[in-house]
Amino acid sequence: MKISKALLCLFLCWASNQTLLAQEFIPLWEKGKMPNSKGLSIKDSIANERVYRVGTPGIYAFFPSNQENKGAAVVICPGGGYERLAYIISGFQLAKWFNTMGVSAFVLNYRLPNSPDLINREIGPLQDAQRAIKYIRSNASKWGIKPDKVGIQGSSAGGHLASLAGVSTKDIASVGDSLDKFSAHPDFMILVSPVVDLDKYAHKGSRKNLLGENPSQELVKQYSIQHQVTPKACPAFIVCAFNDNAVDAHNSLMLYQSLLENKVSSALHIFPQGAHAIALRNNPGSAEIWTEICEKWLSEIGILVR
Repeated sequence: MKISKALLCLFLCWASNQTLLAQEFIPLWEKGKMPNSKGLSIKDSIANERVYRVGTPGIYAFFPSNQENKGAAVVICPGGGYERLAYIISGFQLAKWFNTMGVSAFVLNYRLPNSPDLINREIGPLQDAQRAIKYIRSNASKWGIKPDKVGIQGSSAGGHLASLAGVSTKDIASVGDSLDKFSAHPDFMILVSPVVDLDKYAHKGSRKNLLGENPSQELVKQYSIQHQVTPKACPAFIVCAFNDNAVDAHNSLMLYQSLLENKVSSALHIFPQGAHAIALRNNPGSAEIWTEICEKWLSEIGILVR
């Protein structure tokens, strides 16, 4: 009995260490070199599995085993209406799913537009997302990742950020260091119930939090993703629900139409049910198979091919 208890204790210690290693936090910016910052000392504010303020932008790293590693990586942008980050349900849980496919996953702790430290509120999240992609590519060899298999994923407002990174043709994360030589453009994007349009079909909370109370029509168009798609946009997998009353399905439809018109091979799945709660599991009806379809899509575009 004593031996069994000792072995159990050793196993629990090992499991605890493995969990800590899986959730290693990596700051994205060197002290004093974070762009778009007033230099204020801001601490992270976390409550009820939500991050309400980000003082240190960074990535939580989740790695698959060496045997299962497919050489691909994904930056995960949690949702939360640009007001908070639901880092568990639309972050850590998805990271562990990506690991089961052999994909290294990095949950992004990005600056929220309401941070008093930001100079320009609307560009802070994208700067952090682009920096994360650059950081992963800079460490690709060390982590067993192929630099041309680095994608981005986002849910809800996180889907807006992910798609913004996926269509952007401008690098706004350069700060004059060694990461400047790496591309900030992802190779694929996976969007779940994404906020896309900030005009007619806008999720009003996301628009207000990102652009402020009374944004100009020019700014609204600039951050409505469907207007920014070019043939250089990366392939997209988009999933949402017909009965989503928070983020209208037109958002996904408009983005897909723009991708189609620009001849960017992508996939769109609008399920009858799921509302604004499509998650990793326990989805109603046919929405339950979205993860299976997504995995097949990743294989189809060559991401899960060794």
